[in-house]
Amino acid sequence: GYYKSVSAFAPIANPMACPWGQKAFSGYLGDDQSAWEAWDATMLIPTAKERLPLLVDQGTADEFLDSQLNPDALADVCEKFHHHLNLRMHRGYDHSYFFIASFIDDHLNHHARALGLI
Repeated sequence: GYYKSVSAFAPIANPMACPWGQKAFSGYLGDDQSAWEAWDATMLIPTAKERLPLLVDQGTADEFLDSQLNPDALADVCEKFHHHLNLRMHRGYDHSYFFIASFIDDHLNHHARALGLI
């Protein structure tokens, strides 16, 4: 395939199951929720042909963690379907630029390793 790795900072891991995702999907994709499945990572993992290494960083003090982001849903589906996920929960970090700046090097290295550059 075209891709070798995936990473994200505080993603909306299961958009079909949160208000932000539902609003965005209905606005962009319409009200047919079956059309949404092609855009929700937790729905894509079970049938993924490629098993790209996933790196997700999430702050435990993120104000959106419980209501919108739901990384546990991604972790659960990855475990169930034996898809590698490195979910790193960072104590005290929120949803800010400082959070991303603190760990961006890890993400760049994650992708460089997958490309065989390091």
